[in-house]
Amino acid sequence: MSSKICDQNFEKNEAAFQQGLIERTGQIEAVLRAYLPEAAGPQRVIMEAMGYSLMAGGKRLRPMLMQEAYRLCSGQGREIEPFMAAIEMIHTYSLVHDDLPAMDDDEYRRNRKTTHIVYGEDMGILAGDALLNFAFETACKAFSMEGADAARIGKALGILAGKAGIYGMVGGQVVDVQSTGKEISGETLDFIYRLKTGALLEASLMVGAVLAGAAEDRVGALESIARKIGMAFQIRDDILDVESTREELGKPIHSDEKNQKTTYVTLNGLRHAKEETERLSREAIRELEIFGPQDPFLEMLLESLIHRKK
Repeated sequence: MSSKICDQNFEKNEAAFQQGLIERTGQIEAVLRAYLPEAAGPQRVIMEAMGYSLMAGGKRLRPMLMQEAYRLCSGQGREIEPFMAAIEMIHTYSLVHDDLPAMDDDEYRRNRKTTHIVYGEDMGILAGDALLNFAFETACKAFSMEGADAARIGKALGILAGKAGIYGMVGGQVVDVQSTGKEISGETLDFIYRLKTGALLEASLMVGAVLAGAAEDRVGALESIARKIGMAFQIRDDILDVESTREELGKPIHSDEKNQKTTYVTLNGLRHAKEETERLSREAIRELEIFGPQDPFLEMLLESLIHRKK
C-alpha cells in the first residue's frame, strides 16, 4: 500500500475519531445535566456552585473511558449512566479543592475563574464536599433502574469508593501535599501519580467492565491499562506545564515550579519524560489486544491523551 493511501486512511480515521469524540462528549454532557440537582431552596447557592464546576467543560475523559469499557465488555443498558455522572462529579470535586488557596491556589481553570474565586473560599470547600457526596447518591440510582444487577452495582460502588479514597486519589493527594517543597524519590513520585491521577482512570475502566459483567481477568487487564495511561497522562501534564501557554492550557503554567513540586520533568528531564510517556502509552495500547477486534475509537482515545496540548 502506498504512503499516500496510508495517509488518506489515517485522515479518514482521524476525522471519524474527532466526530466520535464530539458525539460522545455531547452525550456525556446531557447525562451530567440530567443528574445535576435543581438549584432551589435555601441552599440553592451550593447547587449553583456544583453546576458551575461540573459544567465547566473539559475532556470528560473518565466517563468516556467508563462507557467505552462498558461497550468493550458487551454491556447493554443504562445503569452505566449514573456511574458516568458520578465519576465526573468526583473528578470535579478534586479539581475544585485542588484550586483552593490551601492547595494549588489557582484563579483560573479551563480559561475561566475557579469555583472559589466566583463563590468564595467557603462555598468552594462546600461545593467540593457536595459533589463528592452527591456522586454516590447519583451512582446509587442505578439500583432502581430496569434490569439492574444489584451485585454488579454493589461491586462497582466498592471500586469507585476505594479508588477515590485514602487508598486511591485522596491518598495520592496527601503524599503530594506533604512532598511540596521537598526533594522526593522517583518511587514516591510514582506513588503520587499512580494514586492521585491513575486511581480514577482505573476506576473508570474497571467500573465499566464490572457493570457489563466482565470476568475478573478482564477487569484486571483494564486496571493495568488504566494504570499505565494514568502515569503517562500525568507525565504529559508535567510536560505541558513547562512547554504550553496559559491560553492553550486553560490554566496557569509553571504552577509546579511556583508550588515547589517535584515532577517527572524536574526529576528526569524533558527528553526522558517524553520517552516514558510514549513507552507507557504503547504498552497500554498493546494490552488492549487481548480483547480482540474492536472499535478503534478506544485505542485512538488513549493515543490522543498522550499527545494532547491541554
